[in-house]
Amino acid sequence: MSSKALRLGTRRSRLAMAQSGQVADAVSQVTGRPVELVEITTYGDTSREHLAQIGGTGVFVTALRDALLRGEVDFAVHSLKDLPTAQPEGLTLAAVPEREDPRDVIVARDALKFTDLPRGARIGTGSPRRTAQLNSYARSHGLDIRTVPIRGNVDTRIGYVRDGELDAVVLAAAGLNRIGRSDEVTDFLSVDTVLPAPGQGALAIECAADNADLIAALGALDDPFTRAAVTAERSLLAALEAGCSAPVGALADLVGDGQVVKEMRLRGIVGTTDGSRTVQLSTTGPVPETYDQAMALGRELAAEMLAQGAAGLMGERAQ
Repeated sequence: MSSKALRLGTRRSRLAMAQSGQVADAVSQVTGRPVELVEITTYGDTSREHLAQIGGTGVFVTALRDALLRGEVDFAVHSLKDLPTAQPEGLTLAAVPEREDPRDVIVARDALKFTDLPRGARIGTGSPRRTAQLNSYARSHGLDIRTVPIRGNVDTRIGYVRDGELDAVVLAAAGLNRIGRSDEVTDFLSVDTVLPAPGQGALAIECAADNADLIAALGALDDPFTRAAVTAERSLLAALEAGCSAPVGALADLVGDGQVVKEMRLRGIVGTTDGSRTVQLSTTGPVPETYDQAMALGRELAAEMLAQGAAGLMGERAQ
C-alpha cells in the first residue's frame, strides 16, 4: 500500500466525527498511512421528519455508500445499527471493531432514575423500539409515563431536559461514551428492561469489495466475537423483514463459566409501540465458528418469534 492519505467518509454529526476520528487513528496505526476525514451529509441528517416516517432503513448510510461506489472516499464508518441488513453489491464490511456498551440510558432531570420518574413523566425518544419497550415495562410495573417522539443530535435531545420540556430522554450509552458525555447519564437501562437495537454499540467499517489490500489492512480492527454477535442480531432483523426503524430489539452475548466462553445467547423482542403486546424470546447455541452459524441462530429465533405472531406487531414490514 502507498503512503498516500486514505479518505474516510463520515457523517458530519459530532458523534459520527468522534467515532470516525477514533477509527481513523486506529487505521493510521495499522496501515502507517495518514487518514483524512471527508464529511458527507446524509438524508437522515437533513430531514426533519421522524425516523419512523422516513423509513429509518439506510437514511444515514446511502450517501456514504454512494461516495464509496464513486471512489470519492476509500472507506466509511457507520453506526452498525443504522446499516440495512442487505449488503450492496460492490461493497464489503471489512471490519467490525470491538463493541462499546450496547445499553440504552436515561438522561433525566434532577438526576432521577427511570423508576423514580414522577407520574405522567414525559420521556423523549425517536425510536419505536424504545417506545414499545418503555411502554411495555411501564404497563407491567404500574408506571405512568408518556413517550414523546423527538429528533436531533445529542445536544438537542439533552437540551429538551435541561430546558424543562421533557423529564427525560433515552439515548445510547455508546454514543455518550464516544463523545465523553457519559457523566450526564442518570440511569442505565438493563437489557432485561430494554433490549438494544440490533448492532447497537458497534461500528461498521465498509470499503470497496475489490480493494483487497485495504480489506486486509482494515481486517486488523475486526473483533470476531462482536462480528458474530451483531451478525446473529442482524440476521434476526432480516428474517423478520424489519427495517432499522422497526420496534425490534435484539442482543447476542456470550455466556460462560468463569473465563471459558461456552455459548452464545440471542434475545429478541418485537412489540407494539403502545406496549400492549410483545413477543420476546431467546435461544442459546454454541459460539458460532462461522458467520453462517451466527446467521442461522438469528433465523432460528426469528422463526420462533414469527410463529408467535411477531409480524403483526411491527406495522408495515420492510421489503
